[in-house]
Amino acid sequence: MPAMDIEEQSEDLEGIEEPQEQEQPDKYGFFGSQHATTDVRNLVSKLPPEVIRRRELKWRHMLENWDLFTSKKFSKVRDRCRKGIPSSMRMSAWQYLCGGQFRKEKRKGLFEQLDAQSGDPSHVEDIRKDLHRQFPQHEIFMKKENLGQQELFRLLKAYSILRPEVGYCQAQAPVASLLLMHMPTEDAFFSFVEICDKYLNGYYSPGLETIQLDGLILFGLLRKFSPQAYHQLTKLEVGPMLVMTEWFLCVFTRTLPWPCVLRVFDMFLCEGIRVLFKVGVVLIDSTLGSHSISKAELRKRYPSAFELLECLKHAGDNLEEDAFIQQEERERQKKALKAKRS
Repeated sequence: MPAMDIEEQSEDLEGIEEPQEQEQPDKYGFFGSQHATTDVRNLVSKLPPEVIRRRELKWRHMLENWDLFTSKKFSKVRDRCRKGIPSSMRMSAWQYLCGGQFRKEKRKGLFEQLDAQSGDPSHVEDIRKDLHRQFPQHEIFMKKENLGQQELFRLLKAYSILRPEVGYCQAQAPVASLLLMHMPTEDAFFSFVEICDKYLNGYYSPGLETIQLDGLILFGLLRKFSPQAYHQLTKLEVGPMLVMTEWFLCVFTRTLPWPCVLRVFDMFLCEGIRVLFKVGVVLIDSTLGSHSISKAELRKRYPSAFELLECLKHAGDNLEEDAFIQQEERERQKKALKAKRS
């Protein structure tokens, strides 16, 4: 499958200046970029060390008793994912949540077998073209000789061989890159397979029928929960695919401040695709919704589809980490109040 050109700014990323040697990456491995968190976008809650340590111990206990928690205490798993998985536990937690750990145990030697094959030349060429475009200011992806680009190639090539009916799609690379930032290549590969097969099934297939269907569902949710935003989008003939294709295909890795990306991914691996819909609604509603902007100002500020789409490109720039959790809590309170009144 030909690579989708979803990155308008990525045609000449090789010209990006490399950071000076004295510069240090932020806590996530980024040098100065849209993902760096050394400025106002550093929204990570500064939890006391004892709280972090307590959460780590809880996660360790939960992973050691995974079958019990997922079968009888899933609400506890969900709540802890919503709070944010401790950085030290993400590698293991993500593999357990998506099932990559268990697939790896069942398919020992599979990655090595796929890695040894040459792959479809067209897929291999497309993958190589995209390697330098993936988070070029992250420490493991900055240079061609860096391990990150080499391992990303191995992972994506192996997947294209395993799933020849899907092949390679450009939007796969950011998701695979995110996994490689947190775990070894073989672990990332099996986690990626689980995510593509179970969470994003059909998203990267030719024709993109699944993403088109989910776009209609997203607009249906907007019509219900953010009617002002929905009417402005439809009035300017801004369809779902224009709004949410990159968001959903890349699981918001290209859209949000990095702390938010990690929090969304924590919840996504636990709760599934519904998280992407919730994030999409929050982003659009926080930008175009009636509680954010008046109808008159909305029409004045965004008279055409161009201005509206430019605005939505930056909808998540200053989003708080807990925005999605706060939205969930508001919905829960509304339901409780409605039930009480009835």
